[in-house]
Amino acid sequence: MGNNTTVTGMILSAMPMSEFDKRVTILTLDRGKIAAFARGARRQNSPLLAATNPFVFGEFVLYEGRNSYNLQSASVTNYFADLTSDLANTYYGMFFLEMAEYFTQENNDEKQVLSLLYQSLRALESGKYERRLVKVIYEWKMLMLNGIYPNMFSCQCCGKKEELYGFSLRLAGMICKECSDKEYAKTMHPSTLYTLQYIMASQITKLFRFSVTEEVLRELEKILDSYRGQYVNHIFKSEKFLEDGLLQ
Repeated sequence: MGNNTTVTGMILSAMPMSEFDKRVTILTLDRGKIAAFARGARRQNSPLLAATNPFVFGEFVLYEGRNSYNLQSASVTNYFADLTSDLANTYYGMFFLEMAEYFTQENNDEKQVLSLLYQSLRALESGKYERRLVKVIYEWKMLMLNGIYPNMFSCQCCGKKEELYGFSLRLAGMICKECSDKEYAKTMHPSTLYTLQYIMASQITKLFRFSVTEEVLRELEKILDSYRGQYVNHIFKSEKFLEDGLLQ
């Protein structure tokens, strides 16, 4: 016999299953990423119609069967309606959701990832920050939460914490001035280094409290692209859609 359980979380994705049903992926506080079937959720009169779309955050009542979850009801806290009313914000948000879905697992502690996703979407929706900066902050912090991050606080060759000179992609971290002749490192603007250190050291609730110059933002993006290409063997479909939709 199964039991009903209530989880708090966000809908990461939804796909049709037959004429009237949906299969949703929910990132939850207590059970990590889970998949659930929402029977009749595509019917126009279904109470689950609006509650089973991407970005929806709230409480979900699930029937836990032997092999699957079935969504019984939902109490929505935030639809992120202002975000999804803006096409560019929607593009960025879909990338955030896809990245969260890729990195999270079932029955894993994903509280910090859910918090990062929620705070990043709120920052995006607010319109107070450059979208590209929100994306950069989100990606760097996501990599860190999943243990895929460079050492930005000391030299990868000698351990020195002062006079950090440049970034070594091969060693995944900083190189000091004295060791720059031993290992190739791309020079980094001091403000870029400080920004990366701040992102990695700060609590999630304090991430979106600063702005940077265009020069620093571009450098953050270039380093991130190189680093992800080297250490994350995955192509995010929504990112390509984002680039095509916004840059052409």
